[in-house]
Formats: sequence, C-alpha cells, structure tokens
Amino acid sequence: MFTILVFLSLVYGLEGADVVLSCSLIEEGGGMGGMMGGAMFKRTPSTLVFRDLVGNDGLSPELVTPYNPPETPNADDLIFELTCKCTEPKIPNADLLLHADCNEQEVVCEISRYVPRGAELDSLPAHFIGSVQLEGGGISLTLVLQTLHSETTQSDTQPLMQSKLNLPLSQSGTLQTEVVFVVFSRVPSIVAPIGGDVLLDCGFRQKNSVPGQDVVLEWRIQHRGNGRKILDMKARETEADVGQDLFVDREGTSAEADLLVRDGNASLTLRRLKVTDEGTYICTVGSGEFQTQQIVQLHITQPPRITLSEEKLTFQDTTPQKLSCHCHRYYPLDVQVEWFSQASSEEEPVSLSKESSLSSHRQHSDGTYSLSSHLTLRPDKNPPGTVITCRVSHPALETPSVAALTVDKPEPRERSFVKLAMMFSQI
Repeated sequence: MFTILVFLSLVYGLEGADVVLSCSLIEEGGGMGGMMGGAMFKRTPSTLVFRDLVGNDGLSPELVTPYNPPETPNADDLIFELTCKCTEPKIPNADLLLHADCNEQEVVCEISRYVPRGAELDSLPAHFIGSVQLEGGGISLTLVLQTLHSETTQSDTQPLMQSKLNLPLSQSGTLQTEVVFVVFSRVPSIVAPIGGDVLLDCGFRQKNSVPGQDVVLEWRIQHRGNGRKILDMKARETEADVGQDLFVDREGTSAEADLLVRDGNASLTLRRLKVTDEGTYICTVGSGEFQTQQIVQLHITQPPRITLSEEKLTFQDTTPQKLSCHCHRYYPLDVQVEWFSQASSEEEPVSLSKESSLSSHRQHSDGTYSLSSHLTLRPDKNPPGTVITCRVSHPALETPSVAALTVDKPEPRERSFVKLAMMFSQI
C-alpha cells in the first residue's frame, strides 16, 4: 500500500474545525500500484479539505493553524473541498482524523473518479471516491464525493477550469464537493480467539435516501488468493416491517436486516471461529445509484500451552540429561522459545538458547501448530539449586509464558542401594 504522511491543519471558525489531508489522485495509465493494489495506475498529488468536519466545542484557538487556499487560484492544483456543515450523511468518528497528527498516526488518502449506477463517465455532477484510512487502528472511510455548482457559474465571470479534470473551480481555486454516500469501519482490523465470536464492524450513510429503497449488502472473504461470498442480503423497509432476501454460506454467520435499513449498520457476526475464518473481509453496500465497500482484517489467534518433559531434574552421575519444552496448539505460526539457567549463586539468568534445538512445526487438523525445543543439560554446569526456565513468546500472549524447574540434589548412594534392595526383596 502506498502510504502518505498526513499533515493536519485545523481552522477554528464559527462552524468548527477543518482537516486538510495530503492525498493522491489515482488514474489509469501509469506504472504504479493504485487503489486496491492494482497495477498500471498514475498518481497525482492532491489535497482533500474537510470543511467544518468537527464542531469547535472544546477546541483551543491556540492549538490550531489556519488553512488558507492559494492567494492566486491555479488550474493545475487539485484541491477537493468537502463541505461537512452538519448535513447528512455525517462522517462517523471524524474526531479521530482531527487528532491523528497529535497521536503521531499516519493517514492514507486516495481519490479516484467514480461513476454511479446508470450515469455516464462525463455526466454532471461529477463523482469521486475518497479512501481515507487511519493507520494503526481507527476509522476507515470510503466516501462518494459529488461536485457542487461553483458560485462563479452563477455570475458573468467565466470559471477557472481544472486542467486535469476539466471541471469548474470555485473562486478560491478549489473543487467543491459534498459527501453523498459513505461506507465505513470503526474497527478495520480485529483479533479474535479460536472458538470465540466476533463482530466485524461496517456501516453506511447516505444523503437523501429514498424510503422503501433496497439496500444490498455483501460480505466476502479473501485469504491466500482464494475468495468466496459468505453473506448476501437485500433488505427493504415496508410499512409493516423489514423484508429481506438472504444467502449465507457459513454456519453461524448473520447480519441484521432491520439495523441495515434503519440504522445503516452492515456489521457481520461470526460465531465459533476457526482458523479458516482468518482473512480479509470485504463489506460491500449498495443503495440506489451508489455502491462501495470497506475492508476489515480478521486475525485468528490461540496462545500456546507450555509444558516441560520432566517434572523434576536430578543428576545421579556425570551423564547429561535432555529436557524438552513443548508448545501445544497455538496460532498463528510465529513462536519463539528461549532457555535460561540461573544458579543460586548468580544474580542474573544465563541464556542457553544457542545450545537448544527445535523440532519441526506440527500442524493439527484444526489448523493450530505444536513445536518442541530440546536442551541437553550437564551436571557440571547446572549444580543443584539451578533454575532452568523455558520462556515462550507468541502474538496471542500479552507477556511471555514460562515453565521452570529446579535441579534437585542427587539422592545419597546408600539410600539408593536400600531402595534397590527393597525392590528385589519384594520380587
């Protein structure tokens, strides 16, 4: 993914704060990857200005830097000015964009042309798709932008035309637009355990939606080059209730038709998760002439269970002994096993990891893995009282898991001989 560092400028005015993003306009015909990772696309630097994105309640004028359009409008500049003055559809969790710079978060912003259902490529008003993703967790937006009538078109002055798009610019040199449709996810990446349930967050908002209009929802999963549809729903609100046509390809999968139509909630519930549920989920929502999508990443995890091959360790003579640390049924594959020893006379543990060996990963029928690490211990280097520790790190563990034992003193030879004699006497 092509990542663009964001700069945020906040305008403290009567209506609220503005957010300014550094973006790229994506067009076919270049040699760089574009939106959705496709090839043969060209990128042109552009700017997306959210006007009055967030109300000014609680904002300090000392903390904001005014954004001013160019003093002299330039036909080559690509400045998309987006009006957000308390109109529908409201952009959810917009305050996360406002604070991204302070939180040292990056924003990926891409814009491309969009043709609504039934429209022609060059028809007016023009439409664009704006993809805005807050890296490192947070909101992800796919916006359908529709151009507005420039105030210059209502006067005798010939409007300045944007050189690349051939669209009229405002007096300040911006392309004025509004949001008419947005699909979003407030949790675009989520981690869930095997056997648990998860809610994949997706929603939409639409300006001037028609009552009783069909809303189409599709969820697909993509993983390692393979993809399939797991839910397809068409819902509509009637005078009595909400009707739906539904197709589900995975047991324990559901979406709520009434929430979809009335609240714009397109979230998907997956129950009794398996390793095979991990992947990239694509939420596609269509209503009226608009259709766009949002991506949610689902990561499946299961922490390893750690055991040692021996409950206690005793050296009766100078013979080395083998100790194994078993990591049972974990997911994903990444696991790190470390060994340490600490004699009673030592203040810090000593690493033994370089002296250990690993077995190959064993994959079980449920997709989880197991692995063992082996360590050969010598009595001259591990006297009684030495603590031997196996420490395991794994993405599903907040902190490493440990298993340890202490080297015991050997039994006196006389006691061993008595025990042996007693055993023979019972035969």
